[in-house]
Amino acid sequence: MVKEPGQPANAPEVLYYWDYLHLDYLLNAQKPRSAEGESPKHEEFLFIVVHQTFELWFRQIIFELDSVLAIMGQSTVHERELRTVLARLQRIIEIQRLFVVQLDVLETMTPLDFFDFRSALVPASGFQSVQFRLIENKFGLRSSDRMRVEGHCYNATLRPDHVSLVTQSEKEPSLFDHVECWLARMPFLQINGFDFLEVYRGAAQDAHAAERVALRTNPNLDDRSRDKQLRALEGAIRKFDILFEPQQWQESIDEGARRLSYDAFVSALFITLYRDEPILQRPFEILTALIAIDESLTNWRQRHALLAHRMLGRHTGTAGSGYGYLEETARRHKVFGDLFDIPTFFLPRATRPTLPDEVLSKLDFRLEH
Repeated sequence: MVKEPGQPANAPEVLYYWDYLHLDYLLNAQKPRSAEGESPKHEEFLFIVVHQTFELWFRQIIFELDSVLAIMGQSTVHERELRTVLARLQRIIEIQRLFVVQLDVLETMTPLDFFDFRSALVPASGFQSVQFRLIENKFGLRSSDRMRVEGHCYNATLRPDHVSLVTQSEKEPSLFDHVECWLARMPFLQINGFDFLEVYRGAAQDAHAAERVALRTNPNLDDRSRDKQLRALEGAIRKFDILFEPQQWQESIDEGARRLSYDAFVSALFITLYRDEPILQRPFEILTALIAIDESLTNWRQRHALLAHRMLGRHTGTAGSGYGYLEETARRHKVFGDLFDIPTFFLPRATRPTLPDEVLSKLDFRLEH
């Protein structure tokens, strides 16, 4: 706080930009370890700034995510609040895009530059980013789905107070949990005698039968190619048919092949198929944002893995992780993977069942579910 020039002595102090942002503290928070020795390493300053910036953005994501969790965790999610949810999810996506750009800045440091000060960092590691672990847990990454490092749980290298913090976050409802419940409550799948799954199953059978006929009668295919394509079609149909088998769907969840409940997934499919209907437009945008968040995190993990490979070769990181671990997490650590699978159950738009007028009339105005 400062006094403006020419103000009386008893005038209230005005807010000063530097003080508002606490820049005295923030700009003096870079303390390179190499500066404590006889030969400070120039590149370590960049290393610290980039990682501090990551942590600031993590803080913002947690702030946005907590707001979304509060809205989606209500027993009734009002349609008017979905715009807020979408806006905050889209902000998270934009922040995630900055992650890759920051790695571009970090890559202006060469591997040899990094090795000049890397040993001074042991055993500290980005693997110990408590905020990023909180983000993963709040999104819905389960402890059982996590990669282990040298046989250890992801929180094994954290301080005791941080272990308690991330462990508590594992027990709290995640965004995945809230979205699953929200989807499962959707009221439009069965209305006034209309049964979406029954109608969709009939349309699927007709579409698949037409595909079989088209392959069998295609004059441009020889017998070998025809048999190969027919086998591929039958395999695709078997994957499709699980949509009409709730028990088989649950078995796939129990085996770890799927995660989203049957009712929630069917609702997500319905929303995606009929996304142009007024009441489904915002839910579709939210599903799209959730996919984009997962995709962005995967892209960042892959990019991070490449950076680790470039900087470390086949060496492990300072906490025992490294290129192999990071590459595998990019493949495995998805939360909303089931939403990526929705196109498995698409039918061509021309064969998509037309909704009856009584259903369309309800989709023309706002309902709360």
